[in-house]
Amino acid sequence: IINNYLDGTQEGAVDKASPSGMHFRDSKRKVDYVLAYHYRKRLPRHPPGVGSPEPTRGSASLARVLNGGTGKGHAEPQRQDGGQRVLPEQLGPLGVEVIQLSPLDALEEEKQLQREEYERNLVEAGLEIEKDPENKSQGLSFVRIHAPWQVLSREAELHKIKMPTKKMYEITEEGGILKTLNEIWCKLTEPLQPQVPQQENTKMKSLSYPFSREKIYLYNVKDKDTFFDNATRSRIVHEILKRTPTKARNSMGINTLIANNVYDAAYPLHDGEYEGQNDDMNERKLLYREWARYGVFYKFQPIDLIRKYFGEKIGLYFAWLGLYTEFLIPSSVVGIIVFLYGCITIESDIPSKEMCDQRNAFTMCPLCDKFCDYWNLSSACATARASHLFDNPATVFFSIFMALWATMFLEQWKRLQMRLSYFWDLTGLEEEEEHPRPEYETRLLQKKLKNKNAREENSHEDEKEKLTWSDRMPGYAANFGLILFMIMLTFSAVFGVIVYRITTAAALSFSTNGTTRSNVRVTVTATAVIINLVVILILDEIYGAVAKWLTEIEVPKTEKTFEERLILKAFLLKFVNSYAPIFYVAFFKGRFVGRPGRYVYVFDGYRMEECAPGGCLMELCIQLSIIMLGKQLIQNNLFEIAIPKLKKFFRKLKDERTEPKEMDINQSKDPQQWDLDYILEPFTGLTPEYMEMIIQFGFVTLFVASFPLAPLFALLNNIIEVRLDAKKFVTELRRPDTVREKDIGIWYNILSGIGKLSVIINAFVIAVTSDFIPRLMYQYAYSQNGTMHGFINHTLSYFNVSHLKAGTQPENSPFAQDVLFCRFKDYREPPWSPNQYEFSKQYWAVLSARLAFVILFQNLVMFLSVLVDWMIPDIPKDISEQIKKEKSVLVDFFLKEEHEKLKLIESFIARDKGKHKSGTKGERIRAASFCQFNRSQKGSFASSRSQHTEV
Repeated sequence: IINNYLDGTQEGAVDKASPSGMHFRDSKRKVDYVLAYHYRKRLPRHPPGVGSPEPTRGSASLARVLNGGTGKGHAEPQRQDGGQRVLPEQLGPLGVEVIQLSPLDALEEEKQLQREEYERNLVEAGLEIEKDPENKSQGLSFVRIHAPWQVLSREAELHKIKMPTKKMYEITEEGGILKTLNEIWCKLTEPLQPQVPQQENTKMKSLSYPFSREKIYLYNVKDKDTFFDNATRSRIVHEILKRTPTKARNSMGINTLIANNVYDAAYPLHDGEYEGQNDDMNERKLLYREWARYGVFYKFQPIDLIRKYFGEKIGLYFAWLGLYTEFLIPSSVVGIIVFLYGCITIESDIPSKEMCDQRNAFTMCPLCDKFCDYWNLSSACATARASHLFDNPATVFFSIFMALWATMFLEQWKRLQMRLSYFWDLTGLEEEEEHPRPEYETRLLQKKLKNKNAREENSHEDEKEKLTWSDRMPGYAANFGLILFMIMLTFSAVFGVIVYRITTAAALSFSTNGTTRSNVRVTVTATAVIINLVVILILDEIYGAVAKWLTEIEVPKTEKTFEERLILKAFLLKFVNSYAPIFYVAFFKGRFVGRPGRYVYVFDGYRMEECAPGGCLMELCIQLSIIMLGKQLIQNNLFEIAIPKLKKFFRKLKDERTEPKEMDINQSKDPQQWDLDYILEPFTGLTPEYMEMIIQFGFVTLFVASFPLAPLFALLNNIIEVRLDAKKFVTELRRPDTVREKDIGIWYNILSGIGKLSVIINAFVIAVTSDFIPRLMYQYAYSQNGTMHGFINHTLSYFNVSHLKAGTQPENSPFAQDVLFCRFKDYREPPWSPNQYEFSKQYWAVLSARLAFVILFQNLVMFLSVLVDWMIPDIPKDISEQIKKEKSVLVDFFLKEEHEKLKLIESFIARDKGKHKSGTKGERIRAASFCQFNRSQKGSFASSRSQHTEV
């Protein structure tokens, strides 16, 4: 070992591989981090004229000083590495051999120099490094990094990492009925708890304090190798890797080097294999057995173990996902009850009975020009009955319930987040200054080079340069323009589907087949929704890539800023994409149809589409259910399973193609852990995981009035989703870098915004899309006996068929001669009225009632939400008390420690005084672990006293 490197010449040491795959070859030092890179050795140079190509334009030349020559003559001709003579004409003017390199070799040489410099800087920072010998002409090599105790303790102090002290204190539990209920709950859910190691005494908690080397005596350091767990060790090493600079290209940190392809990857190791017959249990295997399998779907998640293994940020995601899934259980139950209420009351629903009654001969106006005949309203009986399942008074109650549910869910999450922050020691977590992104550094370097002359002229005003808004202006302009274009593209796709529905409905109406003509509406609706789904899935993938590219051209400074801006863009585009077709059906379809004799036409001869006789709510329900289920099944599950496997397969093929089939005699037979982890897919962040859940949250809350079963489907999906994500993290991804976060960041604000928007949208769905308000108005304002009898007749207006435009009358109608008036759904004056076909008084009364309901519903639900928010405190009372108690315990603990030190010092002073009086010689005294006293023969009491005062 030279300078903590394993020298490639020591071949005897290479044969011995680490038995666990987690340590250096000495089997003592842990591998805390791994850097991987592909190398390519320079091909041997041919003598001139022997098949060697002439140096091409653009090829680089490498000068190598021979035997340290600096231009002095040599008696003997120089030799190349292979022993071949170097002729004088091959030497440069200073006795330097000039070797011509191809651009590829020059680039490889530059990368190698950067790697060597970076690794030297890592060693200077105190890290220990072990490298693989490069035995092939090209291949994959690994740099293994170990952080010794001195580095870990230094960095832990620098980053103020909280570590448990020797002091333990009791957690006071809530008393009374809450304690009893909690104990009963724990007993009932015992079979659902994962079998993972728990703290011996759950009523006691270690007092944590930011690590300090001066106060090492406070901490329970039994073994320096295990005091910092693997996740903390890798986090510390990653921080060093991020800030270690290289002179080449003025780059800072490992992220820049990976961006420049100097290294391929940098990752911490997993804790061994997740399955296998060997008995040695590790945290990864434990997580796989108790969490990351579909067979344990009924168990709670081991959140503390997830946080310990993957870090706080990923721990918070799974805690949030778990709470969201739990909250879907009561909403699913209520949704099923609302749906069953619709099923039970369907037989007693008077309007649907009237519509299905054959005796009520409501002759309806034709649905299209020329080719459609008059039809009887009773033929739409099935649609009317199905609409009642979702369009009934219970859906209003369910909408209010779901608005309050969303508020309660967010409040409960705030409480759980605070509880986790307390137990995970995140309460005093400060935001650390982040390192700039590689792209930001490159852009800044370009700006510096551009302004170099100006800066030299004004060198006395050498301020630290940064990118200003004027530098980013082109990026902002491109963002605004492209986002607007993408939104218009979504609307164009929706309009395209509308045109498809109109033209297909018209084409099917021309059919001579009676069955085809009778099922026009069902066929058109079903096919249009499937087209919508396919378009949404395709655009979702495009928008994800576009959002990332738009964020990159903005050049945000830090990773956190980059992530937040990416989230906002991706959410905006995907929100519009997912909900635009649903918004159209809910609020626009059937509103701009016109009336018989004066229809609105899209193209020449194509009428705007109308809602079904039972209203648009049934169609909204179909649209919502197919898009929601399709996205969950295809995008969230199939894509998540298939795409990582395909990526892994293609990467393996690529590696096999690029690496030559050479036998490496020094390579151990069994692949090491770093080899196995390199094959895995790199972790790219939690944004896709959160995004799919947030979009689902929108489906569950925004249009829940039209589809009460949405929470049930979301629950079934999430039971699979939790285990799917868990399996992906444990088995298919490289171990992510642990990140300490005390909240879920911008996602909470998005959830809160969706919750508030859902109140407004559900108010409009009930008031505008459903028949709830017209029914209510009829029952209490227009009905003769206060019942719903006659409601259907009340909502249908009369039209004189003789007023139909020429050329639009039904052709070859069997009963056209018998029809004088046809009916259509609207509140308009009859043909015999002076203001024929104008909007009637009932129309304006119903419209005002709709608007009044929206205002009343919105204010009532918002008030109840604020009330719930106010009643439920953000910080649980017991946690608030524990945080106060922890502070007082910490002060007492420090005072006690300092008091003991003072007593010890005073005893030493007394002993010193006694020895001084008796004339004994001074001796070396070591007091405590942070102070050392030293008295010589000439030492006096005064000097000792001054030393103690300083301490």
